[in-house]
Amino acid sequence: MNMRKIWLLVFVVIGFSALSIRAQTPAVDMITADELKAKLAGNQPVMIIDVRSSEAYAAATHTIKGSIHYKTRKLKYRLAYPPLKDLPKDREIVTYCSCPKDEASIAAAQILQASGFKRVRVLQGGWQEWMRVNGPVEPRVKT
Repeated sequence: MNMRKIWLLVFVVIGFSALSIRAQTPAVDMITADELKAKLAGNQPVMIIDVRSSEAYAAATHTIKGSIHYKTRKLKYRLAYPPLKDLPKDREIVTYCSCPKDEASIAAAQILQASGFKRVRVLQGGWQEWMRVNGPVEPRVKT
C-alpha cells in the first residue's frame, strides 16, 4: 500500500469514529427564553438548574427566579441528595449557563438524561438570552 492510500484509510477510520461517538451522545431538546418565561408566568412546574461556572455565578447578583445552582461536574453526585433526589423523573427540568454555545447546559442535561430524567431541556442562549427577554430574576443566594 502506498502512503496516499494509508492516509486515506486513516482519515476514513477517524471520520467514522467521530460519527460513531456523536451518535452515542444523547441529543438534548432546547427551550427558548420566551417559552420558559411563559411557563413561569403560568406557574407550570419546572425545575430550573443554573450551571454557570463558579466564577460567573459568584460575579452575578441575580439568577432566574426559582433556579438552583450546581456545578456541572458535581451534578451527578448531587442527584443523591434533596431536592434532586426527590424529584420525579417526569418533572420538566431546564438547565442554563452563560457559555457561548450552551456547553455546560448541554452537558448537565445529558447527565440528567443519563440518570433517567425524561423531560430535560436546555435554555437556548442561556443567561444572556434570559436577560434579553427580561425574564423574571431573583437575587442570588450568597454563599
